[in-house]
Amino acid sequence: MAPMAATGVPLFPANLSPVFRSDAASSSIGKSKPKQISFSNSSRRFAVSTEQPPTTATTDTKTTSRFSGSGRLEKREEAEAAAAAATRFEDPAVERGSLKDYFERSKELVSQSDGGPPRWFTPLECGPPLTNSPLLLFLPGVIGVGLGLFKQHQRLGKIFEIWCLHIPVVDRTPFRELVKLVERTIRSEHHRSPNRPIYLVGESFGGCLALAVAALNPDIDLVLILANPATSFSRSHLQPLIPLLDIMPDQLPLSLPYMLRSITGDPLRMMIESVVKGLPFQQTIGELSQDLVAISSYLSVLADISPRETLRWKLQMLKSASAVSNSRLHAVKAQTLIISSGKDQLLPSQEEGERLYRVLPKCEIRKFNDSGHFLFLEDGFDLVTIIKATGFYRRRKYIDYVSDYMPPTPTEFQKLYDDNKLISAVTSPVMLSTLEDGKIVRGLAGIPSEGPVLLVGYHMLLGLELAPLVTKIFLERNIVVRGIAHPMTFVRDKDGALPDLSTYDSFRMMGAVPVSATNFYKLMSSKSHALLYPGGMREALHRKGEEYKLIWPEQSEFVRMAARFGAKIIPFGAVGEDDIGEVVFDYDDLMKIPYFKGEIERLTNGAVKLRTDANGEVANQDVHLPGILPKFPGRFYYYFGKPIETEGRKQELRDKNKSQELYLEVKSEVAKCIAYLKEKRKHDPYRNLLSRLVYQATHGFTSEVPTFEL
Repeated sequence: MAPMAATGVPLFPANLSPVFRSDAASSSIGKSKPKQISFSNSSRRFAVSTEQPPTTATTDTKTTSRFSGSGRLEKREEAEAAAAAATRFEDPAVERGSLKDYFERSKELVSQSDGGPPRWFTPLECGPPLTNSPLLLFLPGVIGVGLGLFKQHQRLGKIFEIWCLHIPVVDRTPFRELVKLVERTIRSEHHRSPNRPIYLVGESFGGCLALAVAALNPDIDLVLILANPATSFSRSHLQPLIPLLDIMPDQLPLSLPYMLRSITGDPLRMMIESVVKGLPFQQTIGELSQDLVAISSYLSVLADISPRETLRWKLQMLKSASAVSNSRLHAVKAQTLIISSGKDQLLPSQEEGERLYRVLPKCEIRKFNDSGHFLFLEDGFDLVTIIKATGFYRRRKYIDYVSDYMPPTPTEFQKLYDDNKLISAVTSPVMLSTLEDGKIVRGLAGIPSEGPVLLVGYHMLLGLELAPLVTKIFLERNIVVRGIAHPMTFVRDKDGALPDLSTYDSFRMMGAVPVSATNFYKLMSSKSHALLYPGGMREALHRKGEEYKLIWPEQSEFVRMAARFGAKIIPFGAVGEDDIGEVVFDYDDLMKIPYFKGEIERLTNGAVKLRTDANGEVANQDVHLPGILPKFPGRFYYYFGKPIETEGRKQELRDKNKSQELYLEVKSEVAKCIAYLKEKRKHDPYRNLLSRLVYQATHGFTSEVPTFEL
């Protein structure tokens, strides 16, 4: 099967960073089986393991996770797994905990710890995860409590099996021994599940630990997620403290808890942001007071058990971790995601993130310019959302874009919608669909609820129609339309000139898949709603005078696959690009200028080649950006034609001629949809933006603006 069409441009304008908003590694040296320990007060428990002979863990029947003698979670009942699957897409705003809870739990672990050795524990609010979920090992910051993912536990626990490393504050296990411990753990788990990836989520010091372990184990499938890794320690404000500690009088207040008081500004900033968001002032002040009291109590406990010698040890540990991990960066082959903060007062994290991105071969980076060092603890930061948007979640050696996909939660979708509502507000899209009896109605009632469904249509200039199309279908029908997209939205050469992959995070969030016969097969077999543009990039980057021209391949590319699964094919048209802008400087013009010709060649060489065996204009997939003269905005119109049934035609459409006939029928229907809209819009009294604003000023800005009569 020849390569299929691909979406040529971003699904949404792509700064997802506001969607997302952090500290914080088992050691022990013996080889005996781990012991299960529970730290508890009246309302909280942790299941913890150390490398000692096993005993029975103390558990709470309502909230406990069960551990086997080896420290691994036992197999859960099918009912529990089904419940986990049913709730995996719940809203991330639910039960994320507060800073007060975080510090109270940290205080509990610190005060009740037996002093060593380091151990793994699973927070009991995690899970149960999905079937065959990957293992996630959290490697904490230099304090070592292991609760740095506290606000992330609920959501992460639904898609990962989570183990967190707890290093008692007074523990003196050297960095290299911690590396050996984590290495033993991943080798043991890899032996148990060789086809399952292991995620190492490292924060600050934990980032160094993750890199050092990955460098020693290139043969194991590891995925690294590093938040403000401390590989930049030598260039940080912390480095000069080591000699200073040796000469300063003991009376001066320089200690681990004294340093940690710098984070009390974070809850204050978070509470101020809550007021800005419209939360009740009294509630905000109350939460802030509780947070500050909890922090003060936590720091007082640390002060009792962590004198200046502990701070000196921790800083020396950071220095050693940074040096060792930097010396081994060349050996790191693991898939890596760097998460860096722009306002980290402890480390130069953003500059370090850029350095690691250049050095590590399989590395992506996401920046959070307004965040501080303790990124995972900040309000609004959701690690699951980031993992989904970056395409970093997989349960096997290679990502399966269909089975590994998780639809957006209401909060995630709302953020995407808000980021892109301007285009909908400006163009006020009119959606029309066709019922089974042929009646045309306003709205999307004509789109079948059950898949497989294949939407086939015209790609507007720059793909401007995509955001309103996908969001309206999701809002009105609760259907995720999964675009079959150009590989440039998933793969990029670091030295190339193509847009950064973060540009396409919203693509991945809304379920886009790289164009391939395999992915098309999986979409149809899973009864998905797929979106296909046979004209691909060539249609979206059309020349002057080619508005609404269908630039499709001569031969059918999708009919037989659709028929194989009995998919309904819905032809659709979209018009309005000529009411937004006009192409005044196209590909042909650009290629006449040596500078632009060179840039186009550089961009195109950095993109995956599609349709290398195709003929005609559709084969021209050169990447470029045409010059567009904006216009006073008009309106977008969408018309989804009557579904074309392929159920029961599998044998018939195996015939090449029959398949080609249906292909041409679909193309003809798309052309008819476009012609219908171009004619009907002439009779729309609200085609112009000004007339729509006047209507909404009198009827309310949330009211639906009328259109032509059907």
